[in-house]
Amino acid sequence: MEIEKYSIGIGDRFGHQGVAQLSAFVKAREHGVDVVPVWNKSNREHALIGTLPQNTRLEADQAVKKLGWESSYYVDADHIGIKTVDLFIKPSNYFTLDVADFIGGEPSPDDLADFTKFCSKFIGTLSIPGIRNGFDVSTQTIVSAGKKYLSAVKEAGKIYRYIASRKGKENFVTEVSTDETNTPQTPMELFFILAALSREEVPLQTVAPKFTGQFLKGVDYVGDVALFAREFEEDVAVIAHAIKEFGLPETLKISIHSGSDKFSIYPAINRTIRKFSAGLHLKTAGTTWLEEVIGLAKSGGEGLHIAKEVYAQSYLRFEELAKPYLTVIDIRKELLPVPAEVNKWGSADFVQTLRHDPSCTRYSTSFRQLIHIGFKVAAEMEDRFTHALDESARTINEGVTENIYERHLRPIFLGND
Repeated sequence: MEIEKYSIGIGDRFGHQGVAQLSAFVKAREHGVDVVPVWNKSNREHALIGTLPQNTRLEADQAVKKLGWESSYYVDADHIGIKTVDLFIKPSNYFTLDVADFIGGEPSPDDLADFTKFCSKFIGTLSIPGIRNGFDVSTQTIVSAGKKYLSAVKEAGKIYRYIASRKGKENFVTEVSTDETNTPQTPMELFFILAALSREEVPLQTVAPKFTGQFLKGVDYVGDVALFAREFEEDVAVIAHAIKEFGLPETLKISIHSGSDKFSIYPAINRTIRKFSAGLHLKTAGTTWLEEVIGLAKSGGEGLHIAKEVYAQSYLRFEELAKPYLTVIDIRKELLPVPAEVNKWGSADFVQTLRHDPSCTRYSTSFRQLIHIGFKVAAEMEDRFTHALDESARTINEGVTENIYERHLRPIFLGND
């Protein structure tokens, strides 16, 4: 199974927005760019909400049927490991192998020796087309890369072969993710990671490195945009070279996780994928859930009341809700309004504080991030919450489609066209 050149991962916590999400891809196609959807939902999200991977598959299939979508689409087993993959085998056709926890694990001496020997041909100056200055490679460079990443690569191979033995290797797309760690991978490290994956015979089609800067949930990129632009371009060049050097799949492309709302770096991404005619996978992070809360608040009445209740409970349960996301949020609690204040707000106040519009003086990144991690509160409302989604469906659907197309698909893949 070969992934298309452009794809976007679209999470949908409660499985209500499949048609609205897919409508954005239909609109992109009407404007001349083909991007395929990848519905992604992690094991953690399924557990918190009380759903199963089969629910995500059903949502995707129903949206595709309703809109008559004739291109490819995928259901991603998002950030799975060997302990969590079984539930995803049947309904998924895209597997994100998360091996970040194995980075820095001690490889066996034999594995390290074999890897060092294989890569010894790169000792000296490693020149890669598209990168101005070559990389200085020594034996120690290779040994250090092996010590840091070989255990993670071995784990990726283990998970891949497990899935292939049960699903058939032609029936899914493989992504390898090393992004959920504290230290970014340099372009040269990415080169040696890809070298190791080729030796492990993992036919990865997307790879998700950790970049410099912060990719926080639901808010803009935090960091040096120029530095990211240079690093991203070098990573794309490394991937193009590694495909030829190691015989990796021609469809191999870079994947950016927590890529939603990173408006400041989208121009650089657009320039680079055009320059190299490169593919891209961008995985969004709960943006649809935030649009649901915005739509509820805009609707007023019970919808606004539920939005305020989600905020109030999230505020009171901050430590509990934040714990799984501490590496990908930066919430300044002292800047959060107390629930009693929020309860006095009208629809416009709530929406303007939550919607990602930096030009609006009410917009708060801390408020937005807190709502982002508060979906567990909504899940505990059960039918009350999903009924509210149905009641406000038109408003929510419009927001979901506009958000994916206008703020993501258009600037990334169409640029200024």
